[in-house]
Amino acid sequence: MAQASQYDLQILRITPEQEGQRIDKVLSEQIPTLTRSLAQRLCEEGDVLLGTKTLAKSYKVQQDQEITVRVPLPRDLEVQAQQIPIEIVYEDDQLLVVNKPKGMVVHPAPGNEDGTLVNALLWHCRGRLSSINGVIRPGIVHRIDKDTSGLLVVAKTDLAHLSLSEQIKAHTCDRQYEAVVYGHMPQSQGTVDLPLGRHPKDRKKMAVCTDGRQAVTHYEVLEEFPQFSHLRLQLETGRTHQIRVHMAHLGHPVAGDPVYGPKKVITKLQGQCLHARTLGFVHPSTGERMVFTSPLPAYFTAFLSELRGGAQGEKPYEQNL
Repeated sequence: MAQASQYDLQILRITPEQEGQRIDKVLSEQIPTLTRSLAQRLCEEGDVLLGTKTLAKSYKVQQDQEITVRVPLPRDLEVQAQQIPIEIVYEDDQLLVVNKPKGMVVHPAPGNEDGTLVNALLWHCRGRLSSINGVIRPGIVHRIDKDTSGLLVVAKTDLAHLSLSEQIKAHTCDRQYEAVVYGHMPQSQGTVDLPLGRHPKDRKKMAVCTDGRQAVTHYEVLEEFPQFSHLRLQLETGRTHQIRVHMAHLGHPVAGDPVYGPKKVITKLQGQCLHARTLGFVHPSTGERMVFTSPLPAYFTAFLSELRGGAQGEKPYEQNL
C-alpha cells in the first residue's frame, strides 16, 4: 500500500451509466494516467477503496458509490543509465522503435539488474521516457522475451504510452513474428485461440488453461523442411510467452526454446528461434499509420540455410533431440 507522501488521492462517484461495470474498467476510463493493467495493479496493492474496504479488480460498482483511489506519484528514476549500444530504427519526440538483439533483457528484474534495454534507453533518451510503468519499466509499452529478437516501440511521453497501450488493447497494433518450429503444421494457415495463464505447478511458466486470459495467434507456413517449419505469426493478443506456449501446446514448439521445447534443446541457437519482424501502429500525435520491418538476424538466417541444405540432401541437420 502506498504511503501518504507518495500518492495523489482521488475520489470518484459512480454514475448510473457505470452501474455494474468492473472497477478496473471504470478507473482506466476515468483517470487519464491509468491503463487497465495499472488500475488492476492498484487494486491488488490495496489502493482502491470503498470506505475502508479494499476492492478487488473484478468488483462490480454500484451507482452513487464513492471510490477512493490512491494513485502513486511519479518518482525519480532509480535505474541506472548505461551507455549500451542499441539499434534505433525510428525516433521522434514522442516515441522510438528499437530492434532488440537476442540475449538482451527488456527491463531490470532479479538476476538482471543492469545491462537491460531500459538501462540503454535511459542513457540514449537522457531519462526522458514515460513514467506510466514506474521506475523499473519507464517507456516500456510491450515486451519481448530475453532470447527473442526484434522490434519494440518505446514511449517517451505518458500520452504516447496511453495511446500505444490502447492500440494494443484494441488489437489495432500490428505485431508479426517469424519462427522456426518443430514438425509440420496441420494446414498452411490457421488460428490458435486458447486461453493462457500461469502454469499450475511452475509459476515461472505459462500454460493453456480454461480459466486463463484469451490468447489468439494466427499463423502462416512460409517454408517446410523435413522436420521443421518456418512460420509467420500474427499476434491478436499479447500474453506472456504466447507464441511459445501456443506452438508447444500444438506439438510444434519453437526450435531452441529451452522452456517449452524438447529437453535436448538446440543449443547452437542460444534460445528460441523467434523474431519480432514487423511492427505497425498509429502515431499518437500525427495519426499517421507507421509500419516497421526488421530483417531476420544472422542466427535465424544461418539456421534456415542449414535446414535448406539438409532438405536438399547436402548436409542433414542434427536436431540434437
